[in-house]
Amino acid sequence: MLINWNAREFEVFLTVAETLSFRRTAEQVHLSQPAVSGLISRLEESLGVRLFDRNTRNVQLTAAGSVLMQQVLLLRSHSEEAVRAVRNVAELRTGSVVLAALPSLAATVVPRAFARFAALYPQVRLQVMDTLSGPAFDMVRAGQVEFALTAANPAYADLDYTPVASDGFVLLIPVGHALASKKGPLRWADIAGLTHISMPLPSSVRQYADAALLQHRIRFAPRYELEHLATINAMVAEGLGVAALPELAAVVAHQSGLVQRPLVDPDLRRPIGLVTRRGRSLSPASAVMVELLREEMQKGLAKNQGRKPTRRLASGSTPHPA
Repeated sequence: MLINWNAREFEVFLTVAETLSFRRTAEQVHLSQPAVSGLISRLEESLGVRLFDRNTRNVQLTAAGSVLMQQVLLLRSHSEEAVRAVRNVAELRTGSVVLAALPSLAATVVPRAFARFAALYPQVRLQVMDTLSGPAFDMVRAGQVEFALTAANPAYADLDYTPVASDGFVLLIPVGHALASKKGPLRWADIAGLTHISMPLPSSVRQYADAALLQHRIRFAPRYELEHLATINAMVAEGLGVAALPELAAVVAHQSGLVQRPLVDPDLRRPIGLVTRRGRSLSPASAVMVELLREEMQKGLAKNQGRKPTRRLASGSTPHPA
């Protein structure tokens, strides 16, 4: 049996049950006494049972009325708990942020954004999946992560892509290398014959390096292929080769004393975008995290280029698929 009651009717019923007075109830809920009496009568009629024994001198709960009072109090408690739970999420007192990110971002901007977020909202759980663009798309589609930071625009009708940043490419050079003392940018064609350390396919870093040299009809053939930026950084520092990396990935090299030179001709820009499920808004916690990630990307690029950060990072794009 469906009974269409509302919160106002529950409030009036509880007030009568607590005061055992239709007159005092009318005063407290700002209704006339006949209106209160009529509301209780409608409740009794819908349930098919008396809720109150009443005469001109007193009002008493019936057994059925006592049961209803307990259930309404329980329902009110659950409703209040539901409101508290929603407010906790909205005000970032609870919840979680689960995201996927490219390895070059998971090793650089994500930890810094996580540290800032954790200091502000310590009760929100944080988790990052370090993965390439293809698996990241699958994680977003499956609901395993709320959003992903990738260098590719997914060709899926159920996913949205929003550009958030872009970075160029630089060459990491060991300090003892002949090119370390040169100033200004380097041409891709001029560094093709060097011993290269790169990421394996299908990483976006490797795809961009391949595409840059193909424009000069040169096949990219790195001597070493490694998945982790820290390992690439260490091998370049030991003089085992050079590495062409996006600026945000090269941020880690500031700590090693390596030399960086911008790469031009072509002047590639790697777009970084936010991938979400179409029609799904971000949770309040994830929305804050996205803004922190934007800021950290801006700071990383500014530091790498030796300039003062601006308030907002302009996005870029390239026709090359990542």
